[in-house]
Amino acid sequence: MAAGLRLGPLLRHVDHERGDSATVWMEADRPCTAEVRCADGAGGAVRTFQIAGHHYALVPVTGLAPGTTTAYEVLLDGVRVWPLPDSPFPPSTIRTPEPSAARPGRPAARPASLRVAFGSCRQACPPTEGRLPHGVDALNALAERVAADPGGEGRPDVVLLLGDQVYADHLSARTRQWLAARRDLSEPPGAQAADYEEYTRLYQESWLDPGTRWLLSTVPSLQMFDDHDIIDDWNTSAAWLDEIRAAPWWRERIISGLMAYWVHQHLGNLSPAELAVDKLYAAVRETPDGTEALRAFAAEADATPGAVRWSYRRDFGRTRLLMVDTRTRRVLAEDARAMLDPAEQQWLRDNALEGHGSYDHLLIGTSLPWLMPPLVHDAEGWNAALCRGVRGERWARFGENLRRRSDLEHWAAFPASFAALSDLVEEVGTGPRAPATVCVLSGDVHHAYVAEPRLPTTAGVFQLTSSPVHNSVHRTVRFGFRLGWSGTGRWLGRLLSRHGRTGRPPLSWRRTAGPWFGNQLMTLTLTGGRARLQLDQARREKRGRDRLVTVLDRELTGPSGGGHGSH
Repeated sequence: MAAGLRLGPLLRHVDHERGDSATVWMEADRPCTAEVRCADGAGGAVRTFQIAGHHYALVPVTGLAPGTTTAYEVLLDGVRVWPLPDSPFPPSTIRTPEPSAARPGRPAARPASLRVAFGSCRQACPPTEGRLPHGVDALNALAERVAADPGGEGRPDVVLLLGDQVYADHLSARTRQWLAARRDLSEPPGAQAADYEEYTRLYQESWLDPGTRWLLSTVPSLQMFDDHDIIDDWNTSAAWLDEIRAAPWWRERIISGLMAYWVHQHLGNLSPAELAVDKLYAAVRETPDGTEALRAFAAEADATPGAVRWSYRRDFGRTRLLMVDTRTRRVLAEDARAMLDPAEQQWLRDNALEGHGSYDHLLIGTSLPWLMPPLVHDAEGWNAALCRGVRGERWARFGENLRRRSDLEHWAAFPASFAALSDLVEEVGTGPRAPATVCVLSGDVHHAYVAEPRLPTTAGVFQLTSSPVHNSVHRTVRFGFRLGWSGTGRWLGRLLSRHGRTGRPPLSWRRTAGPWFGNQLMTLTLTGGRARLQLDQARREKRGRDRLVTVLDRELTGPSGGGHGSH
């Protein structure tokens, strides 16, 4: 029987230095040779590797022509399996960047534009009886836009998925039914993912949606986990970690979740050069079954914080992206809490400052926002102080309970890390070698906004938050975030700061756009030293088609002004 395509293809890494290579990820339903064949003769083929009875391939595509858009097809053991028969979408393509340097007989090209779309929090929730429980999926709406004009300006050069690509703890009705046929849901962990096979089900449900499947086959994506990829409040505190590790089902859950992340998300984040020296990738490809090698890796990643670096860097011409892991590298001791351990903080600093002056834009991708509504910021700092014991043991117990119930775990909940990130942004953004912009790209909080710090920088500095891609937010939460930005919220925040003896933050900031609620994506268009921001919300037309409606379109200029003080 011929091999079939179970999941994918996903276009992942596209080379922006030479513009001649890419990688394409896929899952087949049996061992086979996976091949990507391009219309211009470029391509590549590899043998699948096996993890827990599943068969995957990350195909390196070489020989691409720079500055071109090339259609491709996928073959398994020589039989074409992609594009799908009768697909309503155009052929999947790989678009390579045009080198900006001058070539013999031709002048230097104009600065190329880079379009970066980003967002987070995409919960799979298939329509039921014509209803859309979470509204229109913004990735599906983006697919409709790109399909309507594949070569147009609406097509991003890369999509950044900033966390919660799957929800292991909030399952669709369809997946709960599938689980109920597999095991007793009255036994912990109940209607949540418990092992690797159940994680693969989540990725299938999320990535087999026709619009999203086609979009991810033709627009490169870079990804990073957040808590729901594993479990809500993942690594929120030392007390939380002690409790969850005592649960008999947790070890299999965390190992399986990290295994699934490595296979489905992390591998595609790596460049061919990084893959070539990755010992685990070599090990799983060289053995008939790589399950045990990957299990050992995932167990070590969980048991030894710092053993694995999930953060990574990508340079797109004169734009640098640093995608930061804000979950596994935390220091959780209450007297030394940090979002990033010293080694990870140094990695972020080194990569931001390396070649300082050689890039026009620095993008820091962190699922959790740096600059939050002032009331929320002060509440998280207050809560951290209570948990640290500044008001005694009873307040500390209250603080721990509140931290978990209210998700008080953003950068503000780690005051030393908030200050360190603020200092780094100011250092990078100041002086004659400063880039034009420093943008912190985030999601998580189920609304969108733009905030600008008051820093004495040369660069324009922005917190750009876009969430969710496909989810809902309760009315009381909407009210809370609106209150958080208001004058009343600032006043309440100051009261909490006094009670927690936290003092004022090391910088001030203001909201300059938003908040917006709904399923949405932000897009940055970077051209030379210019940056333009667009926010699009997903809507459904009467004819049943999904579309994106632009609600914000503005140049990012700055800085917004110097000085410190109350936010």
